[in-house]
Parts: sequence; C-alpha cells; structure tokens
Amino acid sequence: MKVTTLFSCSLTTVFLSSIKADQCSVYNWSSKLQHFVLEGQPLAINCLPDKMLNLELEEHNLTWYRAGDHTPVLEDPHSRIQQRATFIWFLPAILEDSGSYECAIRNSTHCSKMYFKLSVFQNTNGSCFNAKFALLQDVITASNSKIVCPNLDYFNDKPPILTILWYKDCKLIKDRRFRPLDKFLMIANTTVEDQGNYTCQMPYYYMGKQYNVSRDISLEVRESPPRKPPEIFFPRNHSIEVELGSNIIIDCNTSGAEVDHVFWTVNNSYIDHYYKHSKNVFEIYEKEIVLEGKPFLRVRLNISKVSDEEYENVFVCHALNSFGQVAAHVTLRSKVPDFRGPLIGMFLVGFLLTTAAILFYSFFKIDIILWYRSSRCPLTSKEVSDGKIYDAFVLYPTADTVARMYSIDNFVLKLLPEVLERQCGYKLFIVGRDDLPGQAVVSVTEDTIKQSRRLMIILEPELSSCSRLEETSEQQIAVYNALVHCGIKVILIEMEKIKNYTSMPESIQYIKQKHGAIRWKQDSAEKSQLASTRFWKNVRYQMPLRRTVSLSEIHLLPQFHSDPVMTITR
Repeated sequence: MKVTTLFSCSLTTVFLSSIKADQCSVYNWSSKLQHFVLEGQPLAINCLPDKMLNLELEEHNLTWYRAGDHTPVLEDPHSRIQQRATFIWFLPAILEDSGSYECAIRNSTHCSKMYFKLSVFQNTNGSCFNAKFALLQDVITASNSKIVCPNLDYFNDKPPILTILWYKDCKLIKDRRFRPLDKFLMIANTTVEDQGNYTCQMPYYYMGKQYNVSRDISLEVRESPPRKPPEIFFPRNHSIEVELGSNIIIDCNTSGAEVDHVFWTVNNSYIDHYYKHSKNVFEIYEKEIVLEGKPFLRVRLNISKVSDEEYENVFVCHALNSFGQVAAHVTLRSKVPDFRGPLIGMFLVGFLLTTAAILFYSFFKIDIILWYRSSRCPLTSKEVSDGKIYDAFVLYPTADTVARMYSIDNFVLKLLPEVLERQCGYKLFIVGRDDLPGQAVVSVTEDTIKQSRRLMIILEPELSSCSRLEETSEQQIAVYNALVHCGIKVILIEMEKIKNYTSMPESIQYIKQKHGAIRWKQDSAEKSQLASTRFWKNVRYQMPLRRTVSLSEIHLLPQFHSDPVMTITR
C-alpha cells in the first residue's frame, strides 16, 4: 500500500514539473551554449553562468533535463549522468550523449530555463589531437610566454591541482624551456618553431575511478614588434603663442611598445611638485588606447591662467619604457599682435577711397580743372607773352538752307561770343565777323591762325554742309597748321550727332579720332547762354587759360545783354 502511494506521488511530481517546465521563460547566453568533449572523458556543465540571474538558490529548485524529455536528471552519485548542485556531470561522456540539454530554475511564482548543446567527438586514426575542436591561443617571440589549459576548475575542487602533462604533436614535452606551472605551460624565449598543436592532460578521480581530462590547443607564434623607446608626436621642441591670462591645454602624445610612464616636468621638477602651491597648472591623464596595433597614451598639461612666470619656463614631456626614455619640450611666448587684419582693412579702405577718388575725379574732372583755373592768380607777363592775339579761330561751314544757316549763324555769331567772350573773357576770331571785306582770304586766314591758341571747327552731319570745309582754302590752311606745326589744338563741335565720319574729309576724321568732338545740345534760350552748363564747361575745358579782361575791353565787345558783366580772369 505504501509503495503504491509513493509511486503515485512521484508521478504527480513529475507531471507538475512537466507542466511548469512548459511555462518557463528562456534565457539565451550564447557564450555558454556550446560544449565539446572527447569520448570517454568527463564533462561538467554549469547551469548558472556568471551573468545568469541574481537568484538565491536556497529559495529555488534547479533541475536538469535532456531536451524533449521531462524526466529529470537524478542526483545519484553512482549514475553516469548525474546532477550535482547546479552542474550536470557526464562520467564519462559517450557519443550517444550528444544533443541538447536544459536546466530549469523554479520557485512558487517564477520559472527560468536555459538550453545547452553538447557535442561528443572522437579522434580519428588514433591521433591525440583534434584540430576541429582545438582552442586557439597566440604568443609573441622573444618573450617568456605561457599556454593555458582551460576549463579545469570543475575537476579540481581540492587543491593542490594535480600534475598536468603537456604534449606537442602528440609527443610528451621534455624540453627544459617548457615548464609546467599550475594550469599553465611556461615557454622561455619563445621562437617561431614553438608554434604547433599542444595537448594538456590531467587525471580526475571520482568514486575510486580515474578519468583523463584533456584539452587541445592550437598555438600561433607571432613576431614581436621592434623593441625601441617610445615616440613623442607632440610637442616637437617648439614654442606656442598664448595671451596673458588665457587658458591653454598642451597635449603630450606618445606611442610605442609598452609605454610605461608619461609625465610633464618644468625646470627639472614634476608639475605637481613645482606648482604644489598653485592650482593653475596640473596634469590630466587619459586612458591608454591602441591605434594601429600600438599603444597610444596622452597626458595633458592644463594651464588655467597663463602668467608671466609661464613665459619664462620650459615645459618638458617625458615618455619612457624598458628600452629607453625620450623627451620633448615646449615654451610659451607672448602673443604678438596680429596686424594683418588692420593692414588688410586699411588697404581695403585705401583702395576704396582711391577708387572713389578716381571715379570722382573722372566724373568731375572738368569742374575741378575749371575751378582750379578760376582760383589761380592772374597770369604773369611770361604766361601772356606767347605772341598770340586770339584764344580761338572759329571756322564753320556754309549752310545750304535758310533754316540751317540761321541755326549755325545764331550759334557762331551770337552764342559763342556771348558765353566765351562776354562771360568767360576769351577773344575769338570768327570768320565772317572779324575779317574785313576785300582782304586776301588765304593770307589773312594763315596769319590769324598763327595768332590763335585754338582752332574751333563747327561740323554739320550732312555732307553738303561740309562743302565749305572741303573746298575753301581756309580749311586747308587751318588743318595744315594744326596737323603739321602742332602748335594749335583743334576743338571739334558737332551741331548734331554725326554717326558716320566716312563722308567727312580725312583731316577731320583724323582730328576726331585724336581729339574727339563736343556735341551741341540745344536747350532753352536762357539756359543755352549759361557758361555753367555741361556743354560750355566742355568747351571751356578745351580752351586755354582765361586772360584778364578789363572793363574797357568788355565795353568794346559786342553787346548782347544789358546786364552788367563781372571782370573775369584766366
């Protein structure tokens, strides 16, 4: 009756466990999932890795299962597969044990589950090494290296650790350069020839029976980097400009194999010693990093407020390792005022002012020169003793119509004398006004032009209106004196815009190209007689300096206005 009751309770417990197992949350720790073991060797798998749940085991129930099988692994010390605390043990593992296993941790309110995969393998052809399941380790040459026989802690619960045998390429190692120490194999003066396949083997005893625990290790030996002192990339024995009272941070950047120590000094003293009574200067150490396979270390010198003392000091960065020591210094100097900005500004201002002055002069050139002439003192006797009588000889064409004749005669015989003679004080010789009837035209014209300072030629756009200029001897004499002797300047005045000078005589074309022409613009009768208009300013600019005009001379001139005229000097 008791047996039946116990059997019923066991079935109930298993049934409830299976129901709870199906409701467990799964934790997946990839680094612990895969396990390998050689056939015939023991293996222990822990259900609670270091990163597993923070659980109080006394309050939880932990059970191992084979995945898909709701029968728990028994805590039977005589069983080949057994549970010990949080471990599942295989004593030993056989090929049929390969597969997935799970452990479940339960309490009254919570259930967690983890899965593990086990691969049991066997060495082929009687070899003691299996490259497929070997662990990779690497060391460097020219150093005392060590190889680790991993995952032996579970088999050594009672120190001291048992003796571990080491093999290379399945041969027991007897070289004195190799020395077993605890779970390590120490190698003195490692060389490239030490690279190869290693196996560590340790006996394990349980319940009076011995088991062999072995690990396969594939060792790679790399050439060690050149042994040399560290290198300082910054500073480079130079100086830095810095303003008084400013904050500056100077980096000491070093690199090299096994940089042991990097620090700053000033005047052969450590920074913290030299500035122990001041908090303005101190060092900032940064964590070492690896760049391009080399250790890189930076130590910063922080000067929170530069004083005059810092300008006199030499700050030295030191870097040392077991192969030597290097140093580089930096000095601070007072920042020289940068005059480039003000100079550039001054240059731009000067350039703009010069450009503005040139533009102003170009636009107001005539007004400026006329103002200068009017502001000068009367000419000396030397300036007026050039032997000239007239300021300009005026030559104009004969019009072919009454209307044009009136327009030209009005301009030449009325406006020119009114403005240039009465208002400006010039003396003109106008053909048709100042020559006397019966005089020899050629000789009078030649003599008069020689006595004139300017030759003024009035032009009409039509070809027919230029017939006088083309046919008369006065024009030939005038142009000859202007072009050959070069003693007289020619002033061309267009009565209307002349678009094409090809119909003009070649001499006129040459003068137009060399001296240009002034175009008459018909304004109101009152405005046309003002010497301050733009046209008359251009004519006055081409004329010579004005001479002094006396009141008697003004009264002798032809009267066109009854208004009094001021005495004007040239």
